[in-house]
Amino acid sequence: MGQPSFFDRENRLQSISQLGDPLERLTAVIPWEVFRPQLKPVHEKERKSNAGRKPFEVVLMFKILILQTLYNLADEQVEYQIRDRLSFARFLGLGLEDEVPDATTVWRFRERLKELGLLETVFNRFDDFLVAEGFEAKQGQIIDASIVPVPIQRNPREANRRIKNGEVPQDWGDAKRAQKDVDGRWTGKRGKKYFGYKNHLSIDAKHKLIRRFETTPENVHDSRVFHVFGFQENSMGGNFIRTIGLARAKLKIGLMNLTYNLMRYLQLTKGRESTLAIA
Repeated sequence: MGQPSFFDRENRLQSISQLGDPLERLTAVIPWEVFRPQLKPVHEKERKSNAGRKPFEVVLMFKILILQTLYNLADEQVEYQIRDRLSFARFLGLGLEDEVPDATTVWRFRERLKELGLLETVFNRFDDFLVAEGFEAKQGQIIDASIVPVPIQRNPREANRRIKNGEVPQDWGDAKRAQKDVDGRWTGKRGKKYFGYKNHLSIDAKHKLIRRFETTPENVHDSRVFHVFGFQENSMGGNFIRTIGLARAKLKIGLMNLTYNLMRYLQLTKGRESTLAIA
């Protein structure tokens, strides 16, 4: 059998569109270029030489993180799915002949976002876009929080005691330390125990868009984050994340919140196109 032709690919994509591809509308409605200025610092670190492969462009890498978050995929899984699924490749603007970022490249891009603290800036940029589109926060806010579990840590009792006191067990080397989450905490809810973090949210009551968020260890009550005393279970639910440490959890949870806002915007704008002019 011969190789698939351009027309074979286009016919398959047309069939995917007819069946309803949410990524196709996500491509059309979200003005992805508004994020470029906030993402540019990822590649602005000083290079020792001009040798080596040119980095993948930042908007492409950011869209991969959104895909990964939307479908809850590990780095290796998102690489495989981009190679395997035409709908993923179309969303990213990649042809069959284009190079696909591997799992390590995805991890490194996400790490740079974490190191530079860019996710909050990107989140706020989209909120500015929402306001410009007429979706400013109205009718008050809803304060809510959800539990976000991470892989459970199995440690001896003495090690756990030290961790709770803000210490790292003396017998842990660098390799073991990198595999241990000393920031996550246990909490109880409805008779069950959970280990991980809390996603504290401020949601505008009219549009149900997330306007502000904070990530803390699970045992921190939300009244200590937004200075209110009510606690309600977040209607989004808590999604399990594969990460270690508070800084990485903040980034992953921030991506969850931004992805929710992107998809919520699609719901709010059914039947109309974006009117914001992109410079």
